[in-house]
Order: sequence, then C-alpha cells, then structure tokens
Amino acid sequence: MIRAGRLPYVQTMSDLADALGKKLTTLRNQKPYAAEGHPAPISSPDARNQLWDSEQTKAYYAGEPIPELPQVDDDEDLLDRHEAAQELGIASVTWNTYKKDPALAAGMVLVPAGPKGTEHWPRRLVLAYKDSRPGRGAGGGRREGSGDMIPRDEILPRIAELLDADPAVTVETVSDTLGITKFPTAQTGLATLRGQRIAELLEKQPGLALKDAALELGYPTITHRAAVTYAEHELRARGARPYLQRTAEALAAAGIAQHDQELDIRQLDGGAMAAAVMLNTDQSAAAVVWDSRYGWRTSTSRRHPIGKDTDTPPEGEGIRYLGSGLQPDPDELLGALHDGRMGTKRPHPKP
Repeated sequence: MIRAGRLPYVQTMSDLADALGKKLTTLRNQKPYAAEGHPAPISSPDARNQLWDSEQTKAYYAGEPIPELPQVDDDEDLLDRHEAAQELGIASVTWNTYKKDPALAAGMVLVPAGPKGTEHWPRRLVLAYKDSRPGRGAGGGRREGSGDMIPRDEILPRIAELLDADPAVTVETVSDTLGITKFPTAQTGLATLRGQRIAELLEKQPGLALKDAALELGYPTITHRAAVTYAEHELRARGARPYLQRTAEALAAAGIAQHDQELDIRQLDGGAMAAAVMLNTDQSAAAVVWDSRYGWRTSTSRRHPIGKDTDTPPEGEGIRYLGSGLQPDPDELLGALHDGRMGTKRPHPKP
C-alpha cells in the first residue's frame, strides 16, 4: 500500500529505470530490484504494476541506510484493489464490482496520475463502504414480476455480502433482504458468485473436483448444478485471461490501445467467451474483439463492442477478422491492425 503522505515518493518501474539511467527493457531484463536487500515494492504482491518508495531506492543505490516506512494503518493510506478486497474479506475479482459504487468511484486515485496509473482507494473510503454493507432485514422483498430496488451495478456486491455471511443463503432470503426479484436476479447472482468462488478454490487446490469444492464451501446440494456450470465458465475465462491481458498490454505498448484495461470476459451461449480491447480514438476501429469461436475481429462500436451473441460470426462494414488461428501472437495482430489490407470479412475456417 501507499502509506499516508508518501504519494509524492511513489516510484514506478519506469521511474526507477530513469533514476538508474537505464532503458525500461534493460531494467526488466537485469531485474536489480530482485536483488537481496533491495527495498521491497510498496505495491501488493498480486499487483500487476510494481511500485517502490523513491526515498528507499535512492538510499539503497547510494549505499546509505534505507529509511523505514510508517507501519501504523492510517485512514489516508492508499490501497490497491487487492488490498481493498482483503480489507473487506472478499476476492479481488469481487472488488471489481464493488468499486463501481459511486462513493468509491468518486474517491478513486490513479497512481501515477494519468491513463497509465493503477487504481487506488483511501482506506477511509474502503472502511466506510465496509460499514455500510447491507444486513439482513434491509429492504422489503419484491413481488414476482416487479423491478429491482437497487441499481444493477450494486446487486452482485450486495449478494456477495449475504453469501459471505451464510454460504447456504437462499434465493428467497436474498430477494427479501435486498428487494430484488427472485428470478432471474437473485438466482443468477447467487449462481454466478458461487461459481466464481468454486473456481478460486480450484486454483488453490487444482486436484479438487468441482462438486467437492462446492461442498467444501458449504453450498447446498440443490445449488451445485448451477454453481458448477458457472464455475466451468469462470475457469475457462481465467485460462484465457493471461493471453488476452498480454495482447492488450502489447497493443497499449504500441500506442494504439488504452492502458491498464480491466478486461471483462463475457460468457456466451454454448460455453463460448468474448472480450474487447478498446482502441484509442485515433484508430480506424473502436475496439478489437476476441471470440473463442472465431478469434480476433475489429468492432465499430465503442459502447457495445462485442454486440449481440448470435450463432453466426458478426459481419458487416468495418469488421475485419485478424490473424491466423484463435490465439495469434500479439505481434501478428498488431501487423494486421497497422495494415488495412490484411484480414478477412469472415473468420478463417477452423482446422
């Protein structure tokens, strides 16, 4: 975390390279920051972008004693998404939904400032959100067919709170407590969250069967079928994410895509998946979309780049299918984006 008052001293890997008079690629290859005795990053262990305290690194490379950082928690400490999730006792993936709360969104801080910054939140905001978590008895339930009482982007976080308190919580209890419809809102939300947590447990215990994971988490047998289905979807998404993230980072490094995108991998019918990487506004396409059935294609829509799920590959003006195979190397995708003559109107046939 970034301790209160230490924001001016935050040092990115690029800053560290500049301080040492090295190119960023050279620094990454040599990894001097991995040497024994080097100041530890102030970013969380799971953070994608490492950060250091510049006063500590300056002292280290000057051969001077490394100053200690504050150890007492402060309301103005800045937490990244992993640390904020830990504060609430939830998974990092769940925080990605929580952070959309207006109070958290308004207080989010990019470190360093700008489009390449990593999202952080003051501890006081995270604690305030924690204190405002819904309890049983809130809301009045909804009759069948009526609308939900809370905004859509708050539904999953609130269901997650109830699931944290009781793994066997029922659709009826969720509906009555939060004032949302039983079907499909409460039912789908519970199945989605249970599936995500089953997937998280399997990542920690790879040999565990899906149904055994559901039992270990305390989920009632009647919920297993739906939860396991969502867990299978989640595991497929997690398997594809490293490739998609690497590709997104390559496009950003080439200056044609937005930096530090949180990729939303959408589940499609039949077990397929899709994800969109938003391109900069100076590009001819609004986004590039990866579909597990067809590979990469361009999209002309910035608001709904993936579009509707259909049984046939999308076609039309502005749509080009790029690269060979379902997971082409990022450099191949870059080449196709730079050369408008490359690509096809329809996806390549599957081998």
